[in-house]
Amino acid sequence: MTKLSSITEFLAPKKMALIGFSRNPQKTSRAIYKELSQKGFEFYPVNPNSDEIDGIKCYKSISELPTDVDRAYIVTPKVETKKVLEELYEKGIKKAWIHISTDTPEAVEYANKNDFELIYKRCVFMFAEPVTSVHSFHRFFVKLFGKYPK
Repeated sequence: MTKLSSITEFLAPKKMALIGFSRNPQKTSRAIYKELSQKGFEFYPVNPNSDEIDGIKCYKSISELPTDVDRAYIVTPKVETKKVLEELYEKGIKKAWIHISTDTPEAVEYANKNDFELIYKRCVFMFAEPVTSVHSFHRFFVKLFGKYPK
């Protein structure tokens, strides 16, 4: 499973693609964008159906991302996750975090076979410092029960 040092390294540059950025403000991708942007993260949102969402520039595909983007946070429906990893691989991006509950065995197998630095089955809100509100409470209990990565 993922080590804490891998998570810390993934988040350190505070710059990443956000694959699956939704037009719906109630979706998880929007909460990730909002909260982590307030913590200083810079995102390159990808939505194949939008050039812009609420004033935020979007990329229609992974291939359009700037060349200096070297990691991606994936928050797409499960059926798209492996395809997203394949597109990331083609772009040369091999650092990926699959949002909790959107991974599939096929996607994880693909990532492992292609030497991705992969994080999955983890909630970014528990690791992007400072951790606040309900996420801090959740992290406390995950640590208490020994499920927090070491």
